[in-house]
Amino acid sequence: MRIALAEDHFLLRDGLIRLLGAHGHEVVAAVDNGTELLDALVERRPDVAVVDVRLPPTFTDEGLRAVLAARERVPDLPVLLLSQYVEPLYARELLAGGGRGVGYLLKDRVTNGGHFLDAIRRVAEGGTAMDPEVISKLLLRKERDEAVGSLSDREREVLEWVAQGRSNAGIAQGLFISEKAVAKHIGNIFTKLGLLPTDGDNRRVLAVLAYLDQ
Repeated sequence: MRIALAEDHFLLRDGLIRLLGAHGHEVVAAVDNGTELLDALVERRPDVAVVDVRLPPTFTDEGLRAVLAARERVPDLPVLLLSQYVEPLYARELLAGGGRGVGYLLKDRVTNGGHFLDAIRRVAEGGTAMDPEVISKLLLRKERDEAVGSLSDREREVLEWVAQGRSNAGIAQGLFISEKAVAKHIGNIFTKLGLLPTDGDNRRVLAVLAYLDQ
């Protein structure tokens, strides 16, 4: 994959470049500020962007702002945000665009290179990779709408695992239920959220967006 990287800490940025390169990916841009990130995303059109939320000069939300600006010019640009903190507002802003390919991971919870690379791949392919703690914070923000409120506790639980990017097999293993049961729950979720089968839309992603972006 062609990857754009934004991280202001030199050692971490260099380490990510080496990790990605060692697994056959091309880092087409490695920057440490929002201005250069925006230029890189628009000009180089990477397959996915891996972005620290907080970048110079203010270390608030420059990374996110650059991503949102880039998505206006490059619709559905896959983005995986990295942060040291759970910042629900930032996650919601990324989700609000409705585009495919979104992720939000906490830096100190990324402890496995293979899992991190898998998260990047899922986002690049239009899926989701949300840290469970981020999901929990988002769900506490406000009451769900009528459709989402109709989900059972088990269906909500299954959808949280879907948001993490888990496959049906992975969800079944994690919840100690059968894959058939998982498929049934997901089918019920699609029905309750009004997500009918289409050729172009990824219903798993749309379900996650409907659940989180309230």
